Amino acid sequence: MSTSSPVLQVRRLRADAAPPAYGTSGAAGLDLTAALDGPLRLAPGARAAVPTGLAVAIPTGYEGQVRPRSGLAAEHAVTVLNAPGTIDEDYRGEVRVLLVNLGDHDYVVRSGDRVAQLVVAPVTRVTVEVVSALADTERGEGGFGSTGR
Repeated sequence: MSTSSPVLQVRRLRADAAPPAYGTSGAAGLDLTAALDGPLRLAPGARAAVPTGLAVAIPTGYEGQVRPRSGLAAEHAVTVLNAPGTIDEDYRGEVRVLLVNLGDHDYVVRSGDRVAQLVVAPVTRVTVEVVSALADTERGEGGFGSTGR
């Protein structure tokens, strides 16, 4: 039985843009890199939409999840603000990464720096049904922290 992987089509919007790539054979996410004309300084608390210089065609039935890089978060407190950011299958514009500096020091992003990772995952579409009541559960309406800490 032969199974084929979904294909992620990538279009370079600038010649120096690096296509997404897996860092290791077991990596779940493809590295996304910055495509900048010069350094971008993020002051503490600042955020910026960092261009990748790429447009992608997410396969039908999938989404692209833009996620933080753990090393960037752990070492510099820089993360993806809307994590995970979603790239819908019908979006064809430039992929940008919304970075935020949660640290105490400036962080400088340079062209070619790995700024996020892209995980391509299946999407389940549902049919919405409006009802007058929902089935009871043990948890019920218990919200944040209601199941223990």
